[in-house]
Amino acid sequence: MYLWPREKQIQSISDFTQAEIEKMENMLNESREQVCDPEICKKLAKMFTRSKGRAGKPVVKWTEVQAWFQKKLACCPSKDNSAEANQKLPDITEGSTLNKAHESSHIPKGQQVPALSDLEFEARSSKDGAWYDIDTFISHRSLNSGEPEFLVRFVGSESEENEWVNVKKHVRERSVALEDSECNKVKVGDLVLCFQEGKNQSKYLEAQVIEIQKKLHDIRGCRCLFVIRYTRDDTEETVRLRRMCVRPSILGRP
Repeated sequence: MYLWPREKQIQSISDFTQAEIEKMENMLNESREQVCDPEICKKLAKMFTRSKGRAGKPVVKWTEVQAWFQKKLACCPSKDNSAEANQKLPDITEGSTLNKAHESSHIPKGQQVPALSDLEFEARSSKDGAWYDIDTFISHRSLNSGEPEFLVRFVGSESEENEWVNVKKHVRERSVALEDSECNKVKVGDLVLCFQEGKNQSKYLEAQVIEIQKKLHDIRGCRCLFVIRYTRDDTEETVRLRRMCVRPSILGRP
């Protein structure tokens, strides 16, 4: 879901995982003219950084993504045929459920509601309780209770790691990282995702902000401290802004 600690940096193109390379190759086949656009590269870099397959690896810089595309464009001739889009959003039936959830989310006054195809989603894994970016919606089904579920593939994961997730409870619009200057948007009581870097796996877990200690910013950026309580076990931790991702509705706050 996510921005890893900024002190980490990817060192070379060889640090890309196989899943990330396949994703970039698919995009290269789809639109050679747009892949080097900084906004597209930044979007990909954030997606890769938050992926399940990058656990224990350094953060991906958007300039490294752009460099990869530039190198490919320089050495590979243009192809007329384009590959099928790698990321598949739900069909009309599936999309209706997500549209209802999207319509109920807070959109700042005067801001245009984005189309469903423009949104990115995240889901909570039942295996470890962490939230991961969704790469592909593969299939859907309804339980005997009437609850809808999606079979999803997380960014950076393999097909054998595909997982059924409850749409209403565990699928939502992707959480976002804040700039240092936006730290004042976070309030006590907010639900956030907090980055936990483990020895064998790194992940984002849901937590609630229970205290905020305002600090003066310096050349390093935001120095404020946020006391959070993890929802899964009620443990508390004091973290900085860079370790958190927030719900998109927070962006609409003054």
